[in-house]
Amino acid sequence: MALQSKQSEAFLAVAETGSFELAAEKLNITASAVTLRVQTLEKQLGQVLILRERPCRVTQIGKELLQHLQHTRFMEQNLLQSFQGKAATSIFYKLKIATNADSLATWLLPTLQKSVLQQHILLDLKIDDQTQTHHLLEAGLVNACISTEQNAMKACVAQPLGKMTYRMVASQAFYQQYFKEGISREILKHVPAVIFNEKDQLHHAMLTQHFGLTEGMFPYHSVPSSTAFMDAILLGFGYGMLPEFQIENRINHGELVEIMPFAETAIALYWHHWKQQSPQLEDLTQHLIRHTQHVLQTTQ
Repeated sequence: MALQSKQSEAFLAVAETGSFELAAEKLNITASAVTLRVQTLEKQLGQVLILRERPCRVTQIGKELLQHLQHTRFMEQNLLQSFQGKAATSIFYKLKIATNADSLATWLLPTLQKSVLQQHILLDLKIDDQTQTHHLLEAGLVNACISTEQNAMKACVAQPLGKMTYRMVASQAFYQQYFKEGISREILKHVPAVIFNEKDQLHHAMLTQHFGLTEGMFPYHSVPSSTAFMDAILLGFGYGMLPEFQIENRINHGELVEIMPFAETAIALYWHHWKQQSPQLEDLTQHLIRHTQHVLQTTQ
């Protein structure tokens, strides 16, 4: 049994647009034709793939098929661009890279600048937690990623970049208001923290390890932007973990106070990419590996 391209194309369009009508517009066919193709595919596989809701949602088995089709599409596009060196109608070569927000906000773009400009690369950056980015590579959704995962996946290479150090800090005013007399488990249960998002476990791990406080036992703001995250701490919304890149000068100038020196954590980062790389990605990889030694702490 083989997947029929028109049926797979219809399913992919509905899954990505969330609507049979939008899928029809995308494919330039009628909504009833999209429905028929999806129904035929579901009958062929013996599985419900799309939940007819608003917006439509894929089932668990549908997610597996969606991942497969996206991976296949990406690999086909990547293969064609590898043969051509670029998209047929452009002088630029697009690379999809998954990165954590803190790397993007601090050292990544300056490090990539020379290679991106010389190789006429267009960056398509995907943001996720550093513990999750390698899943995007595994799914075939990106060409490469920055991850905390040390081991390379099948058909991939993992190369060490270095370490980013995080420190627990608060504004001077926040420190004077809440922590002047010291920090304890009871105090932390009533003092607001600042967390990046639900995938960010660094702060939670520190409070669990040192104070026995798990999620739900202390109040916190969620601020899913590296720049706004630091601003929230500077403005006294709460205390939180920030990378040294962003705060070393502010600590030295007294704007921020390191409230838990024992919570300092170094996160090792790795560059993952497919073994078979385009010349552009190969150049960017070599440039990245060569220059991160000047901006990140050694992993040795």
